[in-house]
Amino acid sequence: MNHDGIGPSSTTPSANLIHLFFPIPIRTPNLNFVFLKHNKVTTLSGKTMAPPSTPTRIGLAGLAVMGQNLALNIAEKGFPISVYNRTTSKVDETVERAKLEGDLPVYGFHDPESFVNSIQKPRVIIMLVKAGAPVDQTIKTLSAYLEKGDCIIDGGNEWYENTERREKAMAELGLLYLGMGVSGGEEGARNGPSLMPGGSIEAYNYIEDILLKVAAQVRDSGPCVTYIGKGGSGNFVKMVHNGIEYGDMQLIAEAYDVLKSVGKLSNEELHNVFTEWNKGELLSFLVEITADIFGIKDDKGEGYLVDKVLDKTGMKGTGKWTVQQAADLSVAAPTIASSLDSRFLSGLKDERVEAAKVFKASGFGDVLTDQVVDKAKLIDDVRQALYASKICSYAQGMNLIRAKSVEKGWDLKLGELARIWKGGCIIRAIFLDRIKQAYDRNADLANLLVDPEFAKEIIDRQSAWRRVVCLAINSGISTPGMSSSLAYFDSYRRDRLPANLVQAQRDYFGAHTYERTDIEGSFHTEWFKIARQSKY
Repeated sequence: MNHDGIGPSSTTPSANLIHLFFPIPIRTPNLNFVFLKHNKVTTLSGKTMAPPSTPTRIGLAGLAVMGQNLALNIAEKGFPISVYNRTTSKVDETVERAKLEGDLPVYGFHDPESFVNSIQKPRVIIMLVKAGAPVDQTIKTLSAYLEKGDCIIDGGNEWYENTERREKAMAELGLLYLGMGVSGGEEGARNGPSLMPGGSIEAYNYIEDILLKVAAQVRDSGPCVTYIGKGGSGNFVKMVHNGIEYGDMQLIAEAYDVLKSVGKLSNEELHNVFTEWNKGELLSFLVEITADIFGIKDDKGEGYLVDKVLDKTGMKGTGKWTVQQAADLSVAAPTIASSLDSRFLSGLKDERVEAAKVFKASGFGDVLTDQVVDKAKLIDDVRQALYASKICSYAQGMNLIRAKSVEKGWDLKLGELARIWKGGCIIRAIFLDRIKQAYDRNADLANLLVDPEFAKEIIDRQSAWRRVVCLAINSGISTPGMSSSLAYFDSYRRDRLPANLVQAQRDYFGAHTYERTDIEGSFHTEWFKIARQSKY
């Protein structure tokens, strides 16, 4: 189990460890809560803190930074909260932060029983622990003290089928279960994330009042939370959100590479370009932070920090899950898939260094040719290519969500998903309002590319898009995200593809049959025999 995971401890606490809120509960007739039989507790730092005079509204287990920040957010919105973590120092740290950040109603517990008993009934507990086995262990620990009607909410990036398995297991115990995607990182958790809860509607109703206040608030569209749907839909939607995020980040990185490697823009110029882009159609969290990154100097040496960051991208699995699901559902998602491949290739740093030596020895430099470019024109072309590519990435993600919704009978509302992604989350962008409007116009829209407004925007930008991709290819700069997005657009817009030849090949060597354009039915041709006869 990771350092911040929770679960029963395998060792006995040392004699000098004083537990927070280790009370003797007194159950009061006709009242649905537990009083605590003492007036103060001592933390490991020696400070005292008064226990809650009445049960808290909600509990949170798992106090890494995301858990701490979400707990403080909940408390700041006026909901007293109990917190627990297996590593007890995290409990004390959270309680101390609550005191420093406004004397917030956060109450810490060092043992799971007291933690559970401190929460009003029906109890609602959010878990924010590492996905997989730690979640199962946490459920096991907490459910030992829960009662029928109580609710557990998993706020981590969990595989949706695990959520469905756990919901079924909890139902057999009379407990409710939600899988809730939480997006926005540390800052979002503290000040307002985008929340994607799915599972028991009864469980959602228990906590809706809290979520509506804790979620990011967007002036023209309200809180960035909605009940997603049944089963593991909340986790699935968050997974695809992360897949789209992979695509977005890759496309921005490619825009940076073209501008820097071909356009020779300095970090200061890049900072100014992305700052300007963030005032228009590309206004978004990721473009905003990209501008910030280009402006930060290295505090450990000369120059800019971004140039010292190792070109090796990490990942936690949600992007891979998204691509796997796209393959399972036969949904084309080349932009997202190319972003995943790019992360894989970035991980081959040592191999790439050696490969560069081999090809440089043969005359192939990092950039094949130094091309004279009009900087202003290039910047505008890259802006248009980035925007057009983003449309394709979001189209692929939305189509994947729809395909899963149909398969599982979730009846997900794509426009509503775009609405709750407008604030709080990593992919928040002004662009999402346009996506919501597209699905409001036509809930059955086959693809964002054929929405009248998006279709016009892509047509207007496709020439610049092609110029950027061609320039990158001729310069030896890889742009897999932009290139695959353009290929996706070109394939989708054509009424006839060379797939007829592929199907003929399949029938030739495997008798897989084919359909015809002029006659209904399935056909098989003995291609080999005919070809052999024609040769002799």
